[in-house]
Amino acid sequence: MGQDLRSFVAAYERAFPSEVVRVTEPVVTDYDVMALVLEYERRRRFPILLLERVQGSDIPIVCNVVASRRALAFALGVPEAGLALEYARRIKDPIKPVSVADPLFRQHVLTGPDLDLARLPIPTYFPGDAGRYLTAGLLIARDPETGVETEGYHRFQVKGRDRMGVSLHSRRRMFEYQRRAEARKQPLPCAVALGVHPLVSMGSLAYPPPDVGKFEVVGGLFGEPLEVAQCATIDLQVPAAAEIVIEGEILPGVREPEGPFGEFTGYFSRRSTEHVFVASAIAMRERPWFQSIGSGRAGDHITTLGLVREAEIHNAVSRVIPNVTGVHVPLSGTSSFTAYVAIKQSRPGEAKHVIPIVLGVDHYLKLVIVVDDDIDVFDEADVLWAVATRMQADRDLVTIAGSLGAMLDPSADERGITAKLGIDATRPFGEPFAEKLVMDTARMAWARALVDRLGG
Repeated sequence: MGQDLRSFVAAYERAFPSEVVRVTEPVVTDYDVMALVLEYERRRRFPILLLERVQGSDIPIVCNVVASRRALAFALGVPEAGLALEYARRIKDPIKPVSVADPLFRQHVLTGPDLDLARLPIPTYFPGDAGRYLTAGLLIARDPETGVETEGYHRFQVKGRDRMGVSLHSRRRMFEYQRRAEARKQPLPCAVALGVHPLVSMGSLAYPPPDVGKFEVVGGLFGEPLEVAQCATIDLQVPAAAEIVIEGEILPGVREPEGPFGEFTGYFSRRSTEHVFVASAIAMRERPWFQSIGSGRAGDHITTLGLVREAEIHNAVSRVIPNVTGVHVPLSGTSSFTAYVAIKQSRPGEAKHVIPIVLGVDHYLKLVIVVDDDIDVFDEADVLWAVATRMQADRDLVTIAGSLGAMLDPSADERGITAKLGIDATRPFGEPFAEKLVMDTARMAWARALVDRLGG
């Protein structure tokens, strides 16, 4: 398997033929992409969708590439059960990228009068969105001070043939890079890469040290250097296997209304940093694929967010607590706001010590539940049972007021200030506690075998 999206989809289709769906009926860019994703999710399915006939365009749309843990595990070459731990291990071993001379995305370069974003089949996702949005656009830029590159997903509202509104509301590296450029009264040169391998997407969401570029993290995930190539019109390197690259800059000192847009919270958001991106070129390979990521609470939008946070939480807590047995950032909390952590207690006070560590990993997190190692953190009924039977409100709650949170959280104020809650749902360490009902393992093995013989 190569580093490009097409080779990944082909390999995934060979391994799981029913998990790549080729849609040959015509679709339109208004709502059809999102409606298909929602219908498959209603049926509890998350296949990669390749929409081959898009009305008004000769460019097919591919979506749901990173919607399932099965696909992410396949990209890493591990079983689903080992996904988060393997991701956590690999992001600690960065590998520097390597430059290549002739990337496929430079086969066609549109500049000047030929540059028109309307050439791309950019969807409108929900009724109520402010317009057409790039959702799978991986924004790439370098720190104006250190030269360290970053990549990350940001929403882009199309406003003209070469102009887009962009919100940097995560307030991480890209926000800071733009702030530094703007302080010098300079634009921030950047590029938007579309159509990338899932490991490029997964690496973009990691939190490496400030002197480590995201391309190095991606190399660690691949186990080999990420191939990068020079843009056509700006001094910047991007993943060489990208299908489409939109080159340009974010303007200094310019803000324009952007949104509303259906966000990962499941609500429309009008909150935005209101930055402005102006394109200088659209570069693309021959008959490129246009990648879309479903908006709102779609799996394509939030599954990777949960995985990355699970890995970062595991790494952070494991440095302090010796026996972390499970971490889950569930879809029910939009893969952003809620975390369940299981530990095997060895000292009094460990569970409460975990809570601030987890909340400090990512400012989006605002609810942490710590449970014992006999609780399956991937089974929310099990987690809530532990809360119901092992937690006492006057003893086991930790609250933090006035904390940095997510700007897009509709329950936070407009600055993104929020309150946070930790719940210790573990049995009191070293104290007598009721005995849990557990069936004999031999009889459970017998029961499983019998049910299998009875047809499940």
